[in-house]
Amino acid sequence: MNEFKNVAACNSDERLTHRELPIYKTDGDVRSDFDRDYTRILHSFGFRRLKHKTQVFFGGAGNDHICTRMEHVTHVGSVAFTLAEALGLNLELVKAISLGHDLGHAPFGHHGETVLNNITNKYLNESFWHERNGLHFIDDIELLPDHHECMQNLNLTYAVRDGIISHCGEIDESSLKPRSQYMDLNDFNKPGQYQAYTWEGCVVKLSDKIAYLGRDIEDASILGYFDDVQKAELRSMSAALGNGESINTTSIIHNLIFDICRNSSPEEGLCFSPDMYDLLCNIKQFNSINIYQSPRLETYRKYAALIINELFRVLMEYYKSSDTVHLMAERRFDGFGFVREFAEWVTMYCDGGIGEESLLKIPYKDLHNKKIYGALDAPQLYVRAVVDYISGMTDLYAQKSFEELLKC
Repeated sequence: MNEFKNVAACNSDERLTHRELPIYKTDGDVRSDFDRDYTRILHSFGFRRLKHKTQVFFGGAGNDHICTRMEHVTHVGSVAFTLAEALGLNLELVKAISLGHDLGHAPFGHHGETVLNNITNKYLNESFWHERNGLHFIDDIELLPDHHECMQNLNLTYAVRDGIISHCGEIDESSLKPRSQYMDLNDFNKPGQYQAYTWEGCVVKLSDKIAYLGRDIEDASILGYFDDVQKAELRSMSAALGNGESINTTSIIHNLIFDICRNSSPEEGLCFSPDMYDLLCNIKQFNSINIYQSPRLETYRKYAALIINELFRVLMEYYKSSDTVHLMAERRFDGFGFVREFAEWVTMYCDGGIGEESLLKIPYKDLHNKKIYGALDAPQLYVRAVVDYISGMTDLYAQKSFEELLKC
């Protein structure tokens, strides 16, 4: 299985470890470039918020044992690490991509993503998809203090950034190989458009699907989603596994990992056997029909849309070009805590002088990050800021903000 090791040696390519800015480097750091990326993601606010973001079932559906987005990320890391170790790939790179792959998810899971996509199509003439939003967040939004308490962008390596934007697991493929061309990652225009540039990125892409299929079935079963007919359908699919195994998280992960390791090679790529690939597609179709499209989620979908659309509408009402933040302050944020917090947040990413520096918890001179919203002098810049802010929210914070509106 370690025949991938020589192919993966291309990870020494300077393009893969390239960073745009020479920051964070310190004498005596024993970490590799990819391990350093892993810890930057781990300490980011975006990663911390994943514990309160929906995976499939809103707020854990009131059950502490239902998967959250943070738990899903750790599952993906576990599967990817096992595959990478068996195939002789770079474990630190796999860990970093896995940890950061879902930082771009909106509140309320894929339902929130759909609502924000409708907004960006209408106001920005572009699509919103979490893989690209993840790259945007790690490149432009997430900040960490350096050794002098100055806030800097994460400045991750190319290989990790590439793995995050190319991880789309919604497209069915029986085999994966890295793309051959080095490219500007901003040239991605839709999910799954290009494969990852590294074997490790391909491993994470496969691991994402392997990790969520069984766990979504387990969670849906706990919540009573399946009747006797659906349970019988699951039992019939389990025959493909042999040995009397059931379709559950344990058997799916074990059998798919083993199947990939047995059938893959540098020449053919990361491959499933035909039977196991058919089973994977059947499970995915079962989940789509009986879980993701379930009528039981319809109220949740409408609730997510109501919250996100209302938060967007209210924040958009404050737009007044470069005087927007001043207007918010003059109106005392209308008593809404989330409006004040938005004003504080957006000021960090704007040119000096357009905001209220007194709002900042960090002196403006210590903000060394990209000022991606400029002077907010174009409506599109403000729309982008509002979408970014909402997409970074947890489910709980979005709910809390919406409830403020109900008390006005």
